[in-house]
Amino acid sequence: MAQETFLITGASDGIGAIYADRIARRGANLILVARRVDKLADLANQLHAQTGVHVEVLAADLADPEDLARIEARLRDDDSITGLVNNAGIAGESGFVDTDPAHLTGMIDLNVLAVTRLSSAIAPRLAKKGAGAIINITSVTALMPESFSAVYPATKAFVLAFTEALQAQLGSKGVRVQAVLPGITRTAIWSDEQLANFPPSMVMEAGEMVDAALAGFDMGEPITIPALPDNAQLDAYLAARAALRPNLSLAHAAPRYGVMQAVE
Repeated sequence: MAQETFLITGASDGIGAIYADRIARRGANLILVARRVDKLADLANQLHAQTGVHVEVLAADLADPEDLARIEARLRDDDSITGLVNNAGIAGESGFVDTDPAHLTGMIDLNVLAVTRLSSAIAPRLAKKGAGAIINITSVTALMPESFSAVYPATKAFVLAFTEALQAQLGSKGVRVQAVLPGITRTAIWSDEQLANFPPSMVMEAGEMVDAALAGFDMGEPITIPALPDNAQLDAYLAARAALRPNLSLAHAAPRYGVMQAVE
């Protein structure tokens, strides 16, 4: 990553701040995006002092259309930006029937729309250049939506599917695309009270999660699940999904439904 510039969203704390630290220590310059400019400035000063890389701060709420458009324009027009880490996101969803619709809309805007628009802004440049990287932070909830709230895992399932599609379209052009699926990670998205409800064996420290994700990136993994002990399980899941393809779209309904039309 030396001599490159990465734009990282949600960079003021937690996973985003740790990505900033790790990528800076690899020699890349940074553009840090988040709502809290004071925290971003403190992090930028710290990273510059420790690593010597150039760190720029952009205050933006990516759920706000004007702020999102401003960051899009930077990604689209700035040839020095060679990598994007889509980390910004929110959760905090209660049971679906009790959740404020405005909160759900904000979640979709940040978790889905912003990821899509920012990726769309940088992808043409990277594809034309034949280099660069897009790292999208999704969640293991994308693989088990029935165990959690309704909208959050759906947004993360979108990010996973979206990232896999980007891999198919951009990988052959030389662009590295990775989906990272953290499990329960000790960040501000969880309160101490919430984390206390889980066995310690289920809660990963954020630094370890990011280090594993970057190790997966270096290994060329298109999908990285930091907690997964045996990646053969993921390979088997993907193979089983692929085996469905020949039968997902056919001229007639399956015989078990008893509705096949007579052939004239």
